[in-house]
Amino acid sequence: MQPLSRLTISEAGAVADPKSQDPDLFICGLLEFSLGKFTYFKLSRPFPEEAILRHISINATFLIFQIHSQYQNTTVSFSKTLLPSTSGTGTDVGLVFILRPEQSMCIWYLESADAEPVQNIAVPLSYSERDPIPGGCNLEFDLDIDPNIYLEYNFFETIIKFAPANLGYARGADPPPCDLETGQDSRWRLRYDVYQYFLPENDLSEQVLLTHLQRMAEVSQVKANAIKVATLTANEKTSVYFSSLWVQGVIYNVIVRDPLLNTSAAYVPAHTYACSFKTTQDSCSSFGSISTKVFFTLFALLGLFICFFGHRFWKTELFFIGFIFMGFFFYILITRLTPIKYDVRLILTAVTGSVGGIFLVATWWRFGTLMFCMICVGLVLGFLVSSVTFFTPLGNVKIFRDDVVFWVTFSCIAVVIPIVFVGCLRILNILTCGIIGSYTVVLAINSYLYTSLSYITLNVLKRALNVDFRSAFTNVPFQTTDFIILAVWGMLAVSGITLQIRREKGQPFFPPHPYKLWKTERARRVTNILDPSHHIPPLSERIYGRLAHIREFFQGGQSAGERTPLLL
Repeated sequence: MQPLSRLTISEAGAVADPKSQDPDLFICGLLEFSLGKFTYFKLSRPFPEEAILRHISINATFLIFQIHSQYQNTTVSFSKTLLPSTSGTGTDVGLVFILRPEQSMCIWYLESADAEPVQNIAVPLSYSERDPIPGGCNLEFDLDIDPNIYLEYNFFETIIKFAPANLGYARGADPPPCDLETGQDSRWRLRYDVYQYFLPENDLSEQVLLTHLQRMAEVSQVKANAIKVATLTANEKTSVYFSSLWVQGVIYNVIVRDPLLNTSAAYVPAHTYACSFKTTQDSCSSFGSISTKVFFTLFALLGLFICFFGHRFWKTELFFIGFIFMGFFFYILITRLTPIKYDVRLILTAVTGSVGGIFLVATWWRFGTLMFCMICVGLVLGFLVSSVTFFTPLGNVKIFRDDVVFWVTFSCIAVVIPIVFVGCLRILNILTCGIIGSYTVVLAINSYLYTSLSYITLNVLKRALNVDFRSAFTNVPFQTTDFIILAVWGMLAVSGITLQIRREKGQPFFPPHPYKLWKTERARRVTNILDPSHHIPPLSERIYGRLAHIREFFQGGQSAGERTPLLL
C-alpha cells in the first residue's frame, strides 16, 4: 500500500501536518499531490478546490487523476467551469490528462455539491508512451477520453461498463486512429482483464473502503490482490455482469493490456455495496426486512426439528418437504407474473407452501405412496446438491450461460440423487433431513448477518426470476464468517444424521400406511363388543347430542302448574 502524500496549503488556508495520516484531515485552499501517493482530504465547500501536481517526469506521457468517496458524489474537472466533456462526477471518478511537450505541472479542480463534508482519497498516476490509454477510444460517454468504470446494480445483478482503450503515443504526437484499421498495429490488439475485489464482510465503514481502494488503483496492486474474472478482446462488448451481493462491498477494476509491447494500464476502480446509504428503501443500514427475519427464523426452527427428528416424525417431514416444493415454485411464479410487493409475496408463499405441505401429508395418509413421497424428498436433496455444484467455479463456465444447457444439467444432477438411493430409501430420507434441515439455519443467519453460503440457493432463484442473470459471474467472498457458518452447518448435519441413524437402528424403515391402519382399527371396533370404544356412539350422534344439550341450556323455564307425572 502506498503511503499518504504530503499535503500543502496556499497562503489563504491553514497548513496541515505533513506526517498526519488522519483520514478526517480538513483541507481548504490548494491541494498539492505527488505521483503515486494516496491523499486523504475533505471537500467542505460547494465551490471548486484547486489541486496541483508538480515535478512530472519527462518520461510520462499521460496522467490519470482519480478521486474516491464512499457514497457522496464528487466532481473533478480540468477547468473551473464545469462542462460534461471536461469533468466527471461520481463516487469513483477520474480524468486522463494528456501531457504536452516539456509540461511538468498539472492542475485539476475538485468540487462537492453535498451539504455535508465529503471524505475523499485521491491519487495521480503516470504512464509512458508505450502504455495503452484507458478510455482513449470513447464513443459512448461524455468525456473525450474516459478512464472511468460505470456501474449499475439492482437486486439481481451488477453491471460494469467502460470505454475502449487506445494505443499510447509520445508527447506532442497525434493519437492513433481508433477505427480505421483492425490489424495488429491498431487498438484492436488490446486485451481487457476484469478484476473483482471483495471488502471484509459485514463492514460498511468508510475507512475500510478507502484503505482497500488503494489496493485496486495501480496495475501491480490489482494483479496481486484481486481476482481476475474475465478477459475481453477488443471485438467484445465492454460490459460485464456480476451477481449483486447485497450489503457486501465489492471493488471492480479493468486492466488494459498491450500483448505486443507487454505493457498495461489500469482504469479507475469502482465500488458498490448493492444497497443505498441515502434512501430508506434497500438501505444498507437495515439488514433484511422484518418479514424476512420472521419467515426464515420460523423456517429454521422447523428445519432444526427435522434435522434431528425428521425420520421419526414422518408426517412432519412430509409437511416440510411439501412446503419447500410448493413455496419455491409459487414464489417464482408470483414474482414473474405480478408486481406485488415483497412482503405480500412472502406471506402468500408461506400460505401456499403450507397448503403444499398439507397436500403431501394427505397424499401419504390416504394412498400410502411411499415412492412418490421419497421422490419428492430426493428431489429436494438433489436440488441442494445441484445448487452447490453450480456455486463452485463450474457455475461461471461460459457454456452454462445458455439457459437450456444450464437447466438441463441442473435437473439431471437433481434427478440423479433419488435414483442413486432408490435401493436405500431410509438412508436417503435421513440424509435429506440432516442436510436440508441444517441448511435452513444458514438461511436464517443470512437474515441477520451476511454470509455467502446463502447464495448457494439464492443464485438459482435469481436465475429463475431474471433472464439477464444468465450472463452474470456468480463469484462470492469466502471469509472468516463463512468458514464459521460452514462449520456450524456441517456440525448440525453430521449430528442430525448420526443421531437418527442410531435411533432408527432395528426399527421399521417407514411407518405403515395410515389409511389402512385406520380402516383396520375401525373394523376391529365395530366387531369387538368387548372393546370400550365399541360402545362410543358415532361422531355424528355425539355432535347432535352436544347441540341438543346447548339448545336445552338456552331454553326458557317450564310453565307453572302440575310438575309431577300422573300415575296410571
